[in-house]
Amino acid sequence: MRSTRDDQNTRARIRDAAILRFARDGLEAPLRSIAADAGVSAALIMHHFGSRAGLRLACDEHVQAAIRDNKTGVVSSPGAPTAMLAQLAKIDEYAPLVGYVLRCLQAGGEMTTHLVDGMVADAVEYLREGVREGTVSPSRDPEARARLLTDFSLGSLLLNLPTGEETLDLDALPQWFEDYAARILLPALELFTEPLLTDSSLLDAYLDSSREAREQPAERTTP
Repeated sequence: MRSTRDDQNTRARIRDAAILRFARDGLEAPLRSIAADAGVSAALIMHHFGSRAGLRLACDEHVQAAIRDNKTGVVSSPGAPTAMLAQLAKIDEYAPLVGYVLRCLQAGGEMTTHLVDGMVADAVEYLREGVREGTVSPSRDPEARARLLTDFSLGSLLLNLPTGEETLDLDALPQWFEDYAARILLPALELFTEPLLTDSSLLDAYLDSSREAREQPAERTTP
């Protein structure tokens, strides 16, 4: 009999192979290719995940958890600089996850919406933890801020990653990812740690306008 540990190891091996194959060939990559990569039969994929959608969900959850752990270590920890440098040292490990997320964004659909919503919910939590730790400034609308930051990150990837070929070159992706990080880190850290605008007049004007709009009585309609 197979042990629970064996099943877990097989499941993880299939999931990791699927992330790589989906990143390389897109989300419609044949299950038989994933099975061959993992050294299992296509029937075993069905046994562990039930369907292609079940396999995709497992990949989504794993990628989302990796992103959550990465962001939490950098944003909400007093040791954030050390955590950031440690992650930069192994940036090539994140390349397949970046490729997978890109494929999800290209494909769109309900599952991608669910994945992005999950990333936003995670961002709300690790930013909230950062506020508690004193490493992040509080927000008037934490969810809106988390969604904007997620949109910025995913939109930047989608605009910058090479998308002209049907097959994504995962061997070249780590170097691309390293170059991309080197290009964006200085302006991103500068933007997040030093205010872009030298005063708050635009924010103050917006808040005043929003407050006035809320305080105005609703127009009465003539019967």
